[in-house]
Amino acid sequence: KVEYARALLEKPITVSDLFSQNEMIDVIGVTRGHGYKGVTYRWGTKKLPRKTHKGLRKVACIGAWHPSRVCFSVPRAGQFGYHHRTEVNKKVYRVGVKGDQKSASTPFDLTDKAITPMGGFHHYGLINEDFLMVKGCVVGPRKRVLTLRKSLLTHTKRVALEKINLKFIDTASKWGHGRFQTDGEKKAFQGPLKKDREAME
Repeated sequence: KVEYARALLEKPITVSDLFSQNEMIDVIGVTRGHGYKGVTYRWGTKKLPRKTHKGLRKVACIGAWHPSRVCFSVPRAGQFGYHHRTEVNKKVYRVGVKGDQKSASTPFDLTDKAITPMGGFHHYGLINEDFLMVKGCVVGPRKRVLTLRKSLLTHTKRVALEKINLKFIDTASKWGHGRFQTDGEKKAFQGPLKKDREAME
């Protein structure tokens, strides 16, 4: 292992060197922070009746007389979010390469389009590096640093061993209603705009 690590020193390592399509990976990160929250928001406990003294978003009884301390299992107010979490078994749907203008094309949808949707990803921007497309969501807000690792388990289930064959990747705008998949499709539908005519003149 030491010799292998020494051979990789000061050498670029791409995403495709580590991960491949149809593989199961683990995602480690810090969740989205919500600050100090009350017990109703944090644990989803039932609100007390309207006429309750000193507030109703509380836990009515936090334990018996004995044991004479509050058990760990009693819902309490406190920090919600910004917790370190590890999510296991995220399936890799696609491994993208930097500069590939057909990274969102599939055998069923032969349109030449990159993975970035029209107008860019919401509060992120353009994808101009290698990328991984994984099933489901990952922890944290946009731009939060995540650690990806190989799965520690030996997978035998059909879901884990299934070969993924994507049919369509939606690249419509995520800012509005998103009617068009590519800029060319939008221009073909709308025709030349005033700014286009002015530019030609």
